[in-house]
Amino acid sequence: MKTSLAIVALALGTAALGSAATAQTGPAQMQLTYADLADLADGTPLVLRAEIRKQIALKPERAPDVPPGMVRLYIEARTIALLSGSTPVGESLKYLVDVPLTAKGKVPKLKKQEVILFARPVAGRPGEIQLAAPSSQLAWSPETEQRLRGVLTELLAADAPPAISGIRDALSIAGNLAGESETQIFVSTKADGPVSLTVIRRPGQRPMWGVSWSEIVDQAARPPQAETLAWYRLACFLPDALPRSVILSQDRVSQQRAAEDYGYIRNQLGPCPRNRS
Repeated sequence: MKTSLAIVALALGTAALGSAATAQTGPAQMQLTYADLADLADGTPLVLRAEIRKQIALKPERAPDVPPGMVRLYIEARTIALLSGSTPVGESLKYLVDVPLTAKGKVPKLKKQEVILFARPVAGRPGEIQLAAPSSQLAWSPETEQRLRGVLTELLAADAPPAISGIRDALSIAGNLAGESETQIFVSTKADGPVSLTVIRRPGQRPMWGVSWSEIVDQAARPPQAETLAWYRLACFLPDALPRSVILSQDRVSQQRAAEDYGYIRNQLGPCPRNRS
């Protein structure tokens, strides 16, 4: 009894453990897309696989901001593997998480379940972590871990495509032949690195487009493969339409062509499906 009270008292120290995040656990977990996993992993200091060893539900008066149909749990877990992160992590973990109640309105039993956690350490409190975002506790499965490892490998690569922040400039130039043109679209990034999109049109041929992640505007650049980090950066963060303010071309025909070529790129990239709320 004293042990349980001590654990609850520790759980109520939310300033130390950080605010709780909504979890996705159990057999009803949604099917996560590439973008879902990349959203969770990108910029998150710690990605862990753990086994839940103990849970205590906080009373509603101790967690007044919990959404309806949810319950806040204090969790003690055992670290199984550090999937990503440079911060040392011990075997024991403590954190708060909001999880859905069962269909009968009961607190779900998560003990012995394995989970994947996207988190940050709590300064000055070894063993305590704060989940990084809503839905940042996932039910573990071999398939989810394998897909996630692929995303993490791309994010941690030295030449990883940078995060997109917008469109800087766009320019479309007509060629010497009727129906021949080249459109260049320069993309802004959060790391201030160079990214450019190119669309080349030739008479009687389908438009060719590609992306260059370097200073060189490469006419041989190719489109990114779907469900890769390069695709995610573009498909999930480029604006739906080309802002007129970024088009450098002066004549209306060139401006229209630049907008159409950008629309062609967006159509080729396709949608960015996300299932996480």
